[in-house]
Amino acid sequence: MNAIASLSSFFSGVNARGLAGPLLILMILGMMVLPLPAFLLDMMFTFNIALSIMVLLVSIHTHKPLEFAAFPTVLLLTTLLRLSLNVASTRIVLMEGHTGPDAAGKVIEAFGHYLVGGNYTVGIVVFVILMVINFIVITKGAGRIAEVAARFTLDAMPGKQMAIDADMNAGLIGEEEAGKRRGAIAQEAEFFGSMDGASKFVRGDAIAGILILFINVIGGLVVGVLQHGLDISTAAHNYTLLAIGDGLVAQIPALIISTAAGLVVSRVGTDEDISGQLITQLFMKPQVLILTAAIIGLMGTIPGMPHVAFLLLAAVLGGGAYLMIKREKRAVAAQATAAPKAPAEVQDASWDDVMPVDILGLEVGYRLIPLVDKAQDGELLRRIKGVRKKFAQEIGYLPPSVHIRDNLELRPNGYRITIKGVSIGAGEVNIGQYLAINPGNVSGSLPGAATSDPAFGLPALWIEAGQRDHAQMLGYTVVDAGTVVATHLNHLLHGHAAELLGRTEAQQLLDRLAKESPKLVEDLTPKLLPISTVQKVLQNLLDENVHIRDMRSILDALAEHGSRVQDPYELTALVRVALGRAIVQQIAPQMGELQVMALDTGLERLLVQALQASPNNTGIEPGLADTLLREAMGASQRQEQMGIAPVLLVPAPLRTLLARFLRRALPQLRILSHAEVPDSSNIKVTTILGARA
Repeated sequence: MNAIASLSSFFSGVNARGLAGPLLILMILGMMVLPLPAFLLDMMFTFNIALSIMVLLVSIHTHKPLEFAAFPTVLLLTTLLRLSLNVASTRIVLMEGHTGPDAAGKVIEAFGHYLVGGNYTVGIVVFVILMVINFIVITKGAGRIAEVAARFTLDAMPGKQMAIDADMNAGLIGEEEAGKRRGAIAQEAEFFGSMDGASKFVRGDAIAGILILFINVIGGLVVGVLQHGLDISTAAHNYTLLAIGDGLVAQIPALIISTAAGLVVSRVGTDEDISGQLITQLFMKPQVLILTAAIIGLMGTIPGMPHVAFLLLAAVLGGGAYLMIKREKRAVAAQATAAPKAPAEVQDASWDDVMPVDILGLEVGYRLIPLVDKAQDGELLRRIKGVRKKFAQEIGYLPPSVHIRDNLELRPNGYRITIKGVSIGAGEVNIGQYLAINPGNVSGSLPGAATSDPAFGLPALWIEAGQRDHAQMLGYTVVDAGTVVATHLNHLLHGHAAELLGRTEAQQLLDRLAKESPKLVEDLTPKLLPISTVQKVLQNLLDENVHIRDMRSILDALAEHGSRVQDPYELTALVRVALGRAIVQQIAPQMGELQVMALDTGLERLLVQALQASPNNTGIEPGLADTLLREAMGASQRQEQMGIAPVLLVPAPLRTLLARFLRRALPQLRILSHAEVPDSSNIKVTTILGARA
């Protein structure tokens, strides 16, 4: 009892699905080694037929090839199952074939007797035809498709990976979604590669079927005549019919499995299964049905033709076309006769007619309306949500909602991005085409309309959808129209982050932190600093590309110095010191050696003197300013050519002055003070900016 209980507990802990594969392998091996009774052989042949039908139906109802990713393994297992059944049936045919045509079971008898009328000549012809169809037509074609698909899938992998990276960098997808897409690309390549190899199993199975047929016939004649004393005609009749029945009962499921393989690798992935594709693309065009009905009807009137069959089919096709046309007319009439809305009464002007300016707006031409139409499931709407989410995660606050509207003054394919009603960026995109962006390392050229990437100004081409895979193989980054607009919007949001941080957003940040640290917020504002000063400090940080995700450290620094310092720029410098570690990590993510530019001691002394002489500590003598700007631009270009982020390290009193002076001309230049660099950071000075008096 204890042993039974232990065994029961073991099987209860084992996943039943996990046992299916080992049991199937054991069953296949058992059929090859152990003799099977005729009834059990009938059950196994019936199971083989049912399994092949199930595989075919699953193949028909899949939307994409990867939905049946186990198909190569299924193809191998079904081939092994058929071969093991052939071994088992050969054993019983040779051992019991002298007793009659039902020696190997009723299934083989039915296929050998009823399907070919008991005529083994007809049976051999039918068997050969099935083998030709399976081996030469279906299996060879499916294998070629799988081979080409595997080759193109592997060639297109780098371009697809770059497209995924572009979507992730633009904020359209997260890391989790990017990982899923990369996994799907790798799985697709593995699938078609496996299908290319698995098709060889079916080809080998077809050859084995022919050999097994002749082995059964010849072996049966030898066994029947020499061992059982049958005459040659009786032995030939019995064993040939049994061999043909065995071959047919194995090759018909093989033909079904090969057809399923062809369906899986030859279809184009859409949101419909094969049945839906056939109906919508083949039988839902009334013009095609009318022309077909007319041609078939004319053929039916030719003397000597089967008039009933041709004219009946023409009538069915014509009737179907008539019903479809009638249904379309009813739909159009229903829309036209819909009750028109009563004209609204003209009212006097009121304050409701004063339309506030949108903080952040997107205006599109009329051809781009499908991208932003909720009724048409506009893809750009989803991408904009992803852009705002990524912006909030990277910068530290939620930007205003993007108000989208159409603008007939724009070009049909044009769009415009505005902040407070003022345009900050514009471009044109072509719906249905793809933008192939040249990142600088492409291996060939493409036909298409030359343009430039609206976000970064890189050279690009508008190409047709059919060229997408080829463009990715050449190294282009290929994106659709919605991604182009979303990437441009994301780039502009980051560039205008300070302008988008209004009083409302600043108050929302304080309210959010007040839930976790109410005392900190209460002591800071409005006791020490007004909300306007806090907002200005945050805007100054954003202007210098410093994120404000660490609001606790920012408010701690403001609370520490707010009692004696009220100037927003001085407070910004103090906050930057508190955020020094985060600022350095943002410049050098690996926290390795920080390579910087520095000022020559002579230039540094001149700038300190200029700072002290200026009434507002903001002025630099024109000649000195020109020298400084020229030196900084040259050094920054050299840093970028070496693949190093341009960073200028200066004394703390000069940092604010130089940052405000150089920001407009060199937006990519980051200016740090000595106080902002943590003691643990290693600094290497690569360039000295010297003054030429």
